[in-house]
This record gives sequence, structure tokens and C-alpha cells, in this order.
Amino acid sequence: MTAIIQEAARRRTFAVISHPDAGKSTMTEALALHASAITEAGAVHGKAGRRGVTSDWMDMEKARGISITSAALRFEYRGHMFNLVDTPGHADFSEDTYRVLAAVDCAVMLLDAAKGMEPQTLKLFEVCRHRRIPVITFVNKWDRPGREALELLDEIQEKTGLRPTPITWPIGTGGFFHGVVDRVVDQAVRYTRTPGGATKAIETELTPEQALIEIGEDWERAKDEVDLLSAIGSDHDQKAFEAHESTPVLFGAALNNFGVGRLLDAMVDIAPAPAPRPDVKDDPRPLDRPFSGLVFKVQANMDPSHRDRIAFVRVCSGRFERGMVLTHAATGRPFATKYAQSVFGQERATIDEAFPGDVVGLVNATALRPGDTLYDGSAVEFPRIPSFAPEHFWTARCRDSSRAKQFRKGIEQMEAEGVVQVLRSDIRGDQSPVLAAVGPMQFDVVKHRLAGEFNTEIAMDRLDFSLARITDAESAPVLARQRGVEVFTRAIDGELLALFTDEWRMRGVLRDHPGLVLKALLADTRG
Repeated sequence: MTAIIQEAARRRTFAVISHPDAGKSTMTEALALHASAITEAGAVHGKAGRRGVTSDWMDMEKARGISITSAALRFEYRGHMFNLVDTPGHADFSEDTYRVLAAVDCAVMLLDAAKGMEPQTLKLFEVCRHRRIPVITFVNKWDRPGREALELLDEIQEKTGLRPTPITWPIGTGGFFHGVVDRVVDQAVRYTRTPGGATKAIETELTPEQALIEIGEDWERAKDEVDLLSAIGSDHDQKAFEAHESTPVLFGAALNNFGVGRLLDAMVDIAPAPAPRPDVKDDPRPLDRPFSGLVFKVQANMDPSHRDRIAFVRVCSGRFERGMVLTHAATGRPFATKYAQSVFGQERATIDEAFPGDVVGLVNATALRPGDTLYDGSAVEFPRIPSFAPEHFWTARCRDSSRAKQFRKGIEQMEAEGVVQVLRSDIRGDQSPVLAAVGPMQFDVVKHRLAGEFNTEIAMDRLDFSLARITDAESAPVLARQRGVEVFTRAIDGELLALFTDEWRMRGVLRDHPGLVLKALLADTRG
């Protein structure tokens, strides 16, 4: 076994997916705390004196208590290197989450104990299903009143089709959380909360006799439920998990750091290590071939002092060394990697080397876009990351004509990062581009960032479109003559998009002109 394959085997690259308010940012901090990457966990809405969440660095994130951008945290635990890629939880930023999921080998699906499988969680799960990403489920907030554990298992199976196989089982109903039964070693673990929940919870391992004396009826009930799970065959099966047929389940409370260590242990023991990634020809590139990497995220101005631009790259094969000159597959041009960093919020550390599964932040990556491939040695290109179907369309214009240059630069930056899609047409011109997005909050980000980073105030007006389809040069003139239809060129790739006021208008146009080319974009469930 080569050194590269040995290093890859100890990598765990994963993301946490959830509905907003399920506790994703808190879980991210708690995982880092348990791995000693930070000394004190933050809170999204913390009390005075308690530090903020490290991964949420943008002012809008801190003000609204949500994650908008992505961050990558690198830490070691039990001899393994973890790459935790934080993702936006809000539905309006699901396209960014999809790009992140292109870079991971496993996902942790976070559920609120009281709410179960919520819509955005299910939508992100479907992306994992599409990409065949194994999913570990963590039922969060068990220290608060919630639903019955067995009821939640039934819902997971009904809505995802995966067979839930609990690794830990809660002792006590929601709101009365004593600890868990660790089904792997058949042992009770009692949790004791530390002040404010900002440091690791105290874990005490109990024998069944001790648990009966100290916990009483709640222990007896938990033991009976564990026996039931064993009787119906709800035990972890590694092959079924890796085949996306089952999901291991753990219970805990991230805010108080209950059960988080057990989740990290599960990641070490059962989460898949990096595997050869198929290229555009569907040929897997062996892990020990020369370096190759996929750009899955580009973010500018993460450090206000430097105003730089960082491309997050998932290492797919080989050994990365800081300073090596790579080839940009899209252009064939060389790309120098003098500045390579691990980035988590505004905290940075230099990376000198990396192996398959690692995430590297390349600074001053002005030529790179999400979906690009970088490689060393033999040429390779990985499949590009498709764009989501936009459903909201607004025009943008600069309020101060003297700031026109900054306005254009800012719009180009938002497009390059994938914050919004930029659409242009001869009729509307370049002074008022059309911005297309999955969710309306993306426009708030554009306004906020242009004002803060480019000192440019913009005005925006909503367009009466709700549906986009890919078309071609032959169909475009016919579509442009139809009522309630407008044709644009997507700036980033030159694709022609036809916008319709609604689905009925599109169907009417197709009925009158059945030969038109109208192809659906990714994640659009309409006909």
C-alpha cells in the first residue's frame, strides 16, 4: 500500500445537512470542540460574553443566525484527519449546498427531535441519494421536549426509504435526557452538562446495575426499546450503509455537547474513506495517481483586510504540495499554489501538503470557478457541477452612475462565486443585468456584499418570471416573439435560457410550437 493510499484511508470528508434551526452551526462547533480544534464552542444566538459561531463570519450570518456561505474545518481525531465542510442550511442557498456535497464522501443528516424530517432536510437528502452519498443521522435537541424515538425512526424510513439502524439510543424521553445506550458496546453513558454547554460534556459509563440504581424507570424503558430494536433486526450493517440502503442513527444535544463524541467515533469507525472519483469519461482516477482536485466553492473577501478570493478544492488523487504548479483543465493554463490554506470562517492556517479527501483553500484564485478541475501530470477533468433551476428573477442597476465600474466588477464577482446567475440580453443591455436565483435571500446577499465590499448601492426590481428552461439558437427567435416569454444568455457559460411567467404559459407555448427545445435544469420538478 502506497503512502498516498494510507493517508487517504485515514481521511473522513463530510458535510452536515439539515433544515434551518435544526442546530447545524452549533453541531459544527461541537464537533470541532470534541476534536480540540477549538477550546470553547460558540452559539448562533449566544448570551453576552459567549463567543459567536466560528463558521458564520459574514455580518448577515451573525445578524440572522443562519449559515449563508460555506466553510471547511480540518482537524484530527483518533488518528484520522477530518474535513468538515460546513454548508448553508437555508433553502434559498440549496445550490451552494449541492456544490459542497459534490466534495464529500459522507453526510450527517441532522434532525430536530421535535420536528423530525423537515422539507429542506428531505430536499438535501435527495441530493445525497442522487450522488449516492452514505448518510448518518443524528437526532438533535433531545434535551428538549420532542417526539418519541420509535416514531422518529418510522418517519425516517417512510420519507427516505432508508432502514434506520440506531447506534445509540436515548435514555429518557425528550426533555428528560440522561444519556444513551451505546449499542455497539452494550453500555450506558450518562451525560452531565457543563456550565453554558461551551465545553465538552462529562460522560460517565455505567454498568446496567448502576444505570438501574441511578436512572431507574427511564433506564428500564430504554433497555426494553433496545431489545425491541435487536429483535426486529435494526442493527448496523456496513454494506447496507455504504450502498445507501440504511442510515445509522445517533441521539444527542449539540448545544450541550451530548452525544457529539459518539458521532465522531462513528465517523471514524463506519464513514467511508475517499475512493477513486470518476472523470468526465466515467473512468475512476486512482487515488495514487498524480494530483487532481475539484473546485467546489469560490468565495471572495472572506478576510476584509486582504480582499482576496479563495477557491476551495477537494483533493481527488495524489499528493498536494504547496507551491506546486498545476494545470487548469478548463483553459490549459498553469496555476501556481503558493498560498494554500485551511479556512474556517475567518480563521486560517497554512497547508503545506494534502492528500485525497482533504480540502485546500487556494488564495487569489481569480481564474477558478466552481466545477473546475486542477491536475498535475496526466490530464484529467471531472464532471462539472450543474446549476440549479432559478425561480426568482430581478434586474439590478447602480444607483450612482459614477460607481458603474465597481457595480460591474461586483456583479461579475457574484456570478463567478455562484451567488447568483447573471442573465443578459441585447434588449436590456449591460447597465441592468438580470439576476436569477433559487431563493430571494440570495438577492439580499448581493445587495449586502456590493454595498460592503464594493461601496456600491444598487436598486433591484422584480421581473414577472418564475420558470427557466434551456433552449437553443433555433428556438430562441420563436420564443422571443411569444407573450410572457423572454430569452437571455447566461453569462457564465453562454447557455440560452427562456424565462416564462409560469408553467401554464410554457405549456401553452409548447402546445402551439411543439418542436421547440426546452430542457429542464437540475432540481426542477416541474414538467
